[in-house]
Amino acid sequence: MKSCEKSPIFREKEIFRVTWTGSIVNFALLVFKFVAGIVGHSAAMVADAVHSLSDFATDIIVVAFVRISGKPEDEGHDYGHGKYETLGTAIIGLILFFVGIGIMFNGAKSVFDTINGKPLAAPSILALTVAALSILLKELLYRYTIHKAKGLNSQAMIANAWHHRSDAFSSIGTFIGIGGAICLGEQWRILDPLAAIVVSIFIMRVAVQLLKPCVDELLERSLPAETENIILEIIRSFPEVSEPHHLRTRRIGNRLAIEVHIRMNGNTPLAEAHSLASEVEKRLKYEFGIDTHIGIHMEPLK
Repeated sequence: MKSCEKSPIFREKEIFRVTWTGSIVNFALLVFKFVAGIVGHSAAMVADAVHSLSDFATDIIVVAFVRISGKPEDEGHDYGHGKYETLGTAIIGLILFFVGIGIMFNGAKSVFDTINGKPLAAPSILALTVAALSILLKELLYRYTIHKAKGLNSQAMIANAWHHRSDAFSSIGTFIGIGGAICLGEQWRILDPLAAIVVSIFIMRVAVQLLKPCVDELLERSLPAETENIILEIIRSFPEVSEPHHLRTRRIGNRLAIEVHIRMNGNTPLAEAHSLASEVEKRLKYEFGIDTHIGIHMEPLK
């Protein structure tokens, strides 16, 4: 888990560059999808366009919240502003969830109307072509964004990457629904709104997966047991230190917070004890990142 450190300024610029690239693609796609959905008589494509609109909105959220989260500690924020990035991720998840509900509602309404004898207009080749283009572009955006997000350790970017992939899968469902409605004839036009419903279920599932870690962090959930074991192993690697206890851990945006009590010989001079604690802190920061918040309380051996 060793960190490859990058300056906050570099990190912020990279996040903005990747996000604005996605924004340009998202804006172009949402225009194409709305036109293709309306002109091409496809409920699934209009639903997909709404999903792309949510993508564009979340790009703006990422830029805004990452800029705030990159601010240093100040008088009112002793632990920095890292949780703003978590809050931004949670907003993305909520947007996705409600977009999924909206798409499901509209798709179910179209299915109900069709069952009750209301005819559906046949979707066009234009809608099918735009769906195929969306699959390609959104999958490429996902791969590009997730690669950059992992290198920059950005939760908000990872969430945004999954938003890109959810849109790609959304477009796959749209493509299948429109293709089936075109190729199989009038009696199968119901496949178009059914595809929208299937897409909505996937979107809501992704939203829940994004929201869960955000809720854990905002509720101060401890780091995974595997991570805490690594912390204890590092501390125990110092022969002068023993009995690490009262370990408390949590995540603050893209940073970790570690607080722990350690014991050492009570006759150790204060300057030496402080130097040793600093070495432990330095080793933990090497493992988990230079921005890791670390608090070490020293106690004499019992």
